[in-house]
Amino acid sequence: MPNIENDPTIKLALDLISRPSVTPEDEGCQPLMIERLKKLGFEVENLRFEEVDNFWARKNNEGPLLVFAGHTDVVPTGPVEKWDVHPFKPEIIDGIFYGRGAADMKGSLASMITACENFTKEHPDHKGSIGFLITSDEEGPSINGTVKVVEHLEARNEKIDMCLVGEPSSTNKLGDVVKNGRRGSLSGNLTILGKQGHVAYPHLAENPIHSSAPALAELAAEQWDQGNEFFPATSFQISNINSGTGANNVIPGECDIMFNLRFSTEVTEEQLKQRVEAILDKHNLKYELQWVLSGHPFLTPAGELVDATCKAIKDICGYDTELSTAGGTSDGRFIAPTGAQVLELGPLNATIHQLNEHVKAEDLITLSKIYQRMMEHLLL
Repeated sequence: MPNIENDPTIKLALDLISRPSVTPEDEGCQPLMIERLKKLGFEVENLRFEEVDNFWARKNNEGPLLVFAGHTDVVPTGPVEKWDVHPFKPEIIDGIFYGRGAADMKGSLASMITACENFTKEHPDHKGSIGFLITSDEEGPSINGTVKVVEHLEARNEKIDMCLVGEPSSTNKLGDVVKNGRRGSLSGNLTILGKQGHVAYPHLAENPIHSSAPALAELAAEQWDQGNEFFPATSFQISNINSGTGANNVIPGECDIMFNLRFSTEVTEEQLKQRVEAILDKHNLKYELQWVLSGHPFLTPAGELVDATCKAIKDICGYDTELSTAGGTSDGRFIAPTGAQVLELGPLNATIHQLNEHVKAEDLITLSKIYQRMMEHLLL
């Protein structure tokens, strides 16, 4: 596309991606966005919690409140020398936009900003309100980011009605998949306790690797639920096992195991905990177990936001979209419990967190048009 780098969305994306904002650093991305939003009449609150920069911006005070949510932080680049372009010196080559954050999710942020600029210019008297909830702590611990901003809003009873998260949702072409929910994520840090000893005298020791194996096999084979029309069945995965002294003649005294359950709305956090512990107890294991809940499952059924987003994709792209709850977690898990309708729509996710992360440059321009059309369906 001739002069594509002069397009406002592309220029903003290039500027954002050139800033090395690895979690939790922001490196000036948020001030750049805030400057643009203030020109549109947004009131902005800078909300820094410990080392994390966040901001909340809102234009108008009447309902409904439609919010764009996202993050300025990116994951580490990996070996820079293995990239075809420098990850923080983005380039467009043959229409492909390369750089860390092109897909996840600075490209979406640029599209959100230009969509709002175009929408408010063309429709200055639109109904409702538009908000932005932006953090620099999505790719990291997610402790001082969106969750804290949501708590801040809830404390003063400021309610989000609808929220569009710019996570890269698309699979094969822009807008072919919209995430209208996410599975819950429950992790366990399990230590099986045994007794250290010499391998030649196993009767004087208790090998925690041996004793845990039948229980782990049962956990891996367990059918936790059947899923439903929106969610696949709950899955259990062991992600790490560590044991031993490094010597081949020592029976270890402990075995550390990390596992994760991605769960549907068919089962609760407490039910999963009880069932896991029941299996461990059934095998008479001595163990210590710490649970970490990253998020409950959430679902946004058909309604205003789903309908407007699907119509916008059809209007701009000419094809229907698929609703999905597959994939990992997102900051939508912090927003949905407030009662907000939450969707995720962004570029293709094929190269996120990879070397040579990239998107089609044209897709970011089209994404801005989709976001604008969605606002027209909801706020006119």
